[in-house]
Amino acid sequence: MSSVEPPFRPREKIIEKQKRFQSIHKHTYLKGPYDKITSVAIPVALAATSLYLIGRGIYNLSHGVGRKE
Repeated sequence: MSSVEPPFRPREKIIEKQKRFQSIHKHTYLKGPYDKITSVAIPVALAATSLYLIGRGIYNLSHGVGRKE
């Protein structure tokens, strides 16, 4: 008894998306519509924030700012 399950998406839609993605000549991790946000913007924001906090910490250490007594 083998029952054939219908596919999640129609075959035409899959072929259409495959053609779209294969025609784009970008890196594979930047092919979707929101991939620039997740692959570029978030890491850049995290790096900028961490550099700012490291710089602020070095400044505070060197000037003795923010000490608890």
